Amino acid sequence: MEVINVIAINGQIAEVLCTGYIPVIGEVLTSQKFKEVVLVIHSSSDRSNAYFCLVLSGLRELSRGMNLTATGKQLSIPVGPSVLGRVFDVFGNPLDGGTKVVGKQRAVYLPSPSYDVVDMKKTVWETGIKVIDFFAPLVRGGKIGLFGGAGVGKTILLTEMMHNIVMLKNSAKDEKEKTKKERVSVFAGVGERSREGQELVSELKEKSVLNSTALVFGPMGSNAAVRFTTAMAAVSVAEHFRDVCNNDVLFFIDNVFRFAQAGNELSTLTNSIPSEDGYQPTLTSEMAQFHERLVSTADGVISAIEAIYVPSDDLMDQGVQAMFPYLDSVISLSRLVYQDGRMPAVDIQRTSSSILDPDIVGMTHYQAALEAHALLKKSENLERMVALVGESELSQENQTIYRRARKLQFYMTQPFFVAEPQTGRKGVFVPLSQTVEDVVNILKGTYDDLPDEKLWYVGGINSKLK
Repeated sequence: MEVINVIAINGQIAEVLCTGYIPVIGEVLTSQKFKEVVLVIHSSSDRSNAYFCLVLSGLRELSRGMNLTATGKQLSIPVGPSVLGRVFDVFGNPLDGGTKVVGKQRAVYLPSPSYDVVDMKKTVWETGIKVIDFFAPLVRGGKIGLFGGAGVGKTILLTEMMHNIVMLKNSAKDEKEKTKKERVSVFAGVGERSREGQELVSELKEKSVLNSTALVFGPMGSNAAVRFTTAMAAVSVAEHFRDVCNNDVLFFIDNVFRFAQAGNELSTLTNSIPSEDGYQPTLTSEMAQFHERLVSTADGVISAIEAIYVPSDDLMDQGVQAMFPYLDSVISLSRLVYQDGRMPAVDIQRTSSSILDPDIVGMTHYQAALEAHALLKKSENLERMVALVGESELSQENQTIYRRARKLQFYMTQPFFVAEPQTGRKGVFVPLSQTVEDVVNILKGTYDDLPDEKLWYVGGINSKLK
């Protein structure tokens, strides 16, 4: 006889004993007495025939000894064209004040595609943001990570990328790509502020692109089980657009670290022994489970842009390090650059990309990027001398290096469209070809006589600046 009852409750984790029944991971359990009680099988317990469950809702009604019912169904979420233009949670409940979200149901926890169906083609996808397009390009079907501590501009940079790629559809290149496959966006808000989500929805609505975007939210006020599940649910929405609708999908998530943090909270509640750095022992497998589903196939493309919080500005934190292996480009945001007034606050020397390959970006771009990195490295060593004795005490050669590096740093500042109300500067989209040309000219010394201030928050270097 099938009997499932609750034997322990620890926060958002409930331990259940299954007699005469073996559930599968991800299966939903409910209560016939309290309809709001929803649990999901998470992992096996160290007790015989016992399992840990995520308590997604109905925690107040849950009690020890309560009998539960196995639904025989996986936790699922609405997917398909009907979810475009909607804001909803992991249960499919509307968060935008609209009607119930309807659509096909897709399981939240699914295996990643096999390697033989993964498409490895790499084509650069322009974001219009100079420092990203030049030093750490985004590729169609790739993943890019925006790393930074609190308050250095991760969310605004992610939102600007979303604006430039999704909202600016009138460029010739975008129109050409649209004729091949329709482009849709999926945004996952995991553990971030509800206010930021509201602002994003308003921005998308104002730009008339909300109808091509699905937004799945599990804000910081949600419990750890919901926050953890939200990331996986958003991936399922993106997968459906790729596999069934054959769309090109842009996947945005803010913030991946909050997903890892939610997993850590749940791991603590299951009494798992943490690793030496204090994180859950399953951290690596959870990151793999999340990232390896965000791949491209012959049916469609998923390109991921991820904001990643860095605790205490420490990139060596194990929770942050666990994400590096899955990213094509790493954008590191610096508090020192931010304090210097340069936005986006990208630390170029700590920014890297596997896409900087002459076969992908071209030889001119590749060589210019190497020279720019070398110039900035030399200038970094000279800055200490300048702070002590002044620029005039440098040799003529070192003065030239220092000034060109300063011009390059100033040139990489850029006014953002999404920050126009706060800064008063009109946003600009800079084509990659323009950025490469300008950087090459800075490195050659073409603009040595141009005052540094002329390059502060400009787009491309045009004839008016010269």
